[in-house]
Amino acid sequence: MFDERRLRAQLVLRGMTVKELAEKLNMNESTFHRKVKADGAFSRQEINDMINILGIDNPMEIFFADELA
Repeated sequence: MFDERRLRAQLVLRGMTVKELAEKLNMNESTFHRKVKADGAFSRQEINDMINILGIDNPMEIFFADELA
């Protein structure tokens, strides 16, 4: 299960907006929001790119969470 709150927390920690992240992923902001609302329907490459862009230490908590906190 995808944990949107933790992803948004990572954005805040990095001082980055959703729009900026979407641009770095080469997608428009509406596509990003649509994927988030589809329970994190990101491709493997998009997930890997987000991990690298945001410097996420534990991606399992965000992209493969067992249950939401």
